Amino acid sequence: MSDFNMFCYQCSQTARGSACTAKGVCGKDALVARLQDNLIFAMKGISAYNYHANELGARDEEVDEFLTKGLYSTLTNVNFDAADLIQLGLDAGEANFKVMKMLKEAHIEKFGEPVPAEVKVGAQGGPAIIVTGHDLLALEELLKQTEGTDVKVYTHSEMLPAHGYPELAKYESLAGQIGGAWIDQKKIFSEYNAAILGTTNCVLIPKDDYADRLFTMDIVKVPGATVIEDYDFKPLIDKAIELGGPEAEELTTITTGFGLSTILSLAPQIKELVLAGKIKRFFLVAGCDTPNPRMNYYREFVQELPEDTIVLTLACNKFRFNDLDLGDIEGIPRLLDLGQCNDAIVAIELAVALCDLFEMELNELPLTIVLSWMEHILWTLLYLGKTDMFIGPVLPAWANEDILNVLVGNYNLTPVSTPKEDIKKIMG
Repeated sequence: MSDFNMFCYQCSQTARGSACTAKGVCGKDALVARLQDNLIFAMKGISAYNYHANELGARDEEVDEFLTKGLYSTLTNVNFDAADLIQLGLDAGEANFKVMKMLKEAHIEKFGEPVPAEVKVGAQGGPAIIVTGHDLLALEELLKQTEGTDVKVYTHSEMLPAHGYPELAKYESLAGQIGGAWIDQKKIFSEYNAAILGTTNCVLIPKDDYADRLFTMDIVKVPGATVIEDYDFKPLIDKAIELGGPEAEELTTITTGFGLSTILSLAPQIKELVLAGKIKRFFLVAGCDTPNPRMNYYREFVQELPEDTIVLTLACNKFRFNDLDLGDIEGIPRLLDLGQCNDAIVAIELAVALCDLFEMELNELPLTIVLSWMEHILWTLLYLGKTDMFIGPVLPAWANEDILNVLVGNYNLTPVSTPKEDIKKIMG
């Protein structure tokens, strides 16, 4: 492994006080530096899920211990072993598996098992609050406090799956969804005369035209926004009433809330359709969205899929295509929204259930994963032994040719090309 594309500024001892671009002052090479970057990014994702699980009273000592060990391993002059850093990436996958499972179970215990829900998209008129982020507990507290008022609460981006949880859907003030992935918020929040609540990561620094109606909470802090303390949403609700809200518009609908139990209840029918050749393959098309135009790959990919395939999706990548009407296969919807990014655990548990259903190993299933790169999710899939995945179209800057060669050589990961070419390769 070479020092190709070395760039490291992880410590205060970097060359010329800026960055090491040939070899680390400490002696590390490019591969070690980039694997350390990968580990840090993976632990960020794990920490987000762990934080929300902790809020709901769930803890796992092994996850906490890994986060401490993993972060320590990236400290200067500690770990120069590339093979060990790859193993730590797989360990991150294991920790992420545990934390996703813990968070999913905490959500179900608190809000009930998700069920399919048809969600209205667009403003319905009257005072409005748009909630973005991932925090379902914060949404529940807000819904409690808006009951009995005329304020309608709309989800944005990764809050969409909230509509599938019975203990959240029961509130009349939960009106629908406005907007798509996190990348559209500056446009959407400017267009809609509503108060806005940012609950977690994926909140952008606001434009001036809505900064005074943006509220954040907990660890989320952005310039110009008002911070909510101790779940007291009165200032947010008062602002929504003061603004009067957006005008009503023509509504569309999207469906979310396909929890594991819902899909497993269809298992006998799914098995029958697969054996009859009416369902040829399942695709998990998931990941994080970015503003890069190349991300349109995912919409084109889903549009080009044969009609005898099923699409599972989760995370904000789904907003590239979740407005498409893919129809159904004898009552089984062809597009199944499993939830937030942390609900990748549902896809994993479903894959395990399919293994049992068809008496096959994981990599023998008629299941292809097409992932827009998320470090912690990818490493979980690799930890579980999943191979033959498609990744892209935009890889992170730390994934140089050396690292990509390891992933391709060891796990047969395939960088995406064009939707038609990839589908042809997958379907044979």
